[in-house]
Amino acid sequence: MSLARSKYYFKPKKDNTANILILEKIKSVAEEFPSYGYRRITAALRRDDIIINHKRAYRIMRDNSICCSVRRCYRHTTNSNHNLVKFPNIIKNLLPKRLNHIWHADINYIRFSLSFAYLAAIIDGLSRKAVGYAIGKTLSASLTISALLDAIGKRDIKSSLIHHSDQGCQ
Repeated sequence: MSLARSKYYFKPKKDNTANILILEKIKSVAEEFPSYGYRRITAALRRDDIIINHKRAYRIMRDNSICCSVRRCYRHTTNSNHNLVKFPNIIKNLLPKRLNHIWHADINYIRFSLSFAYLAAIIDGLSRKAVGYAIGKTLSASLTISALLDAIGKRDIKSSLIHHSDQGCQ
């Protein structure tokens, strides 16, 4: 026989009419509910008595660019592109010898379900304990000043103290 072996064993691909019908259903569900992902769309198709695997639904949605993107509430809290003066780190090789010798200041934010708040903290360099803190909705100078006043009110400072913050922005 002059027939190639690959032609003898060749099996034609399955009919894509079923995928086209499923694609139309997926498009209709995705238009009605644009935030649905492949799992919810699979569940909606099963409620309409279309038996489909979630992997197949995902493959069809991916091939036709129907997948929804996850929207997350993200805010940039750090601005590194500023023209303010950046002060050098004067305590880089300095080890604290006693309590209240070096205080480190830092600002972080705490994420809640719908919003977030800023936390300004003053930390003792030797004990690594929070000496003072303040929580606020805005990143302002009054937030860091109230954290510093809280720390000064809680500790007795009679000798010299080095107050250090990252880049001097706070």
